[in-house]
Amino acid sequence: MVLMMKSGAARIPWWLEEFKRQAPDLKVRVWPDVGDKKDVEFAFVWAPDPGDMATYPNLKAIFSMGAGVDHLFKDPDLPNLPITRVVDINMTRRMTEFIVLQVLRHHRQQPAYDALQRESKWQELKQPAADQRTVGMLGMGALGSDAAKKLSGLGFNVVGWSRTKKKVPKVKSYAGAKQFNKFLSLSEILVCLLPLTKETENLLDKDAFAMLPKGASFVNAGRGEQVVDADLIAALDSGHMSHATLDVFRKEPLPADHPYWSNPKVTVMPHVASYTDPRTVVSQVLENMRRARAGEPLLNTVDIKLGY
Repeated sequence: MVLMMKSGAARIPWWLEEFKRQAPDLKVRVWPDVGDKKDVEFAFVWAPDPGDMATYPNLKAIFSMGAGVDHLFKDPDLPNLPITRVVDINMTRRMTEFIVLQVLRHHRQQPAYDALQRESKWQELKQPAADQRTVGMLGMGALGSDAAKKLSGLGFNVVGWSRTKKKVPKVKSYAGAKQFNKFLSLSEILVCLLPLTKETENLLDKDAFAMLPKGASFVNAGRGEQVVDADLIAALDSGHMSHATLDVFRKEPLPADHPYWSNPKVTVMPHVASYTDPRTVVSQVLENMRRARAGEPLLNTVDIKLGY
């Protein structure tokens, strides 16, 4: 029984240590030293090279190392096999920490106070209460729903938008293209946690940003391809939007000459909002390996048609 892994080089030792702890007899091969490809039964990967997955003749399933699977669907030759993604309480908690932190930072106008400090200005800004502020959550899956609940618990008015209606206590649900603009018009702090699909690519463009209330801010921990960068910069530079905190980008690492780096209304984060925790994710992988070999349904399978 062999597991093939591909990930960022810095994280591979973490994964290997946890697999050894939980399954000491499991044979783990790390790409590109995979040996005989006929031995590989399961792929546990992040952003494999296009075409690579199709070269393993005995592959039974593909496990994404994260909650997103868009990195897999970029492969035109991806084999027709079960695909799973990570649904993990530790990942959810870390994401919620990040979203709550950034929403509070925007709500309490920290970027504006930072700018005043750089100018040595002592100035108090008018501060609305949380119940006077509406947070719009784009994406109401496991991550978005948890963050929405926590923000509502802090007193914010929270609205959510997703492909279909969701039932989350104290969060008003909007769904589908017909309700998108209404949702945006309410969102004084817009948070994006959408999966990347054909429908969500370039979703946040000049028309979307124009629908936001004047002075709105934006937090993106979804995917960089969902934002038209030039349109966001234009909305910020015009004064229609006040600030953006971005954790994901079309190209990562963000190129040194990208205008986001020098824009005073943009906070750049290096894709650190959340990450997969080997302690809990390895147990999911091992359980899905057992299920696949036993012919049982896998946990957290991906709907190929929906893309998540």
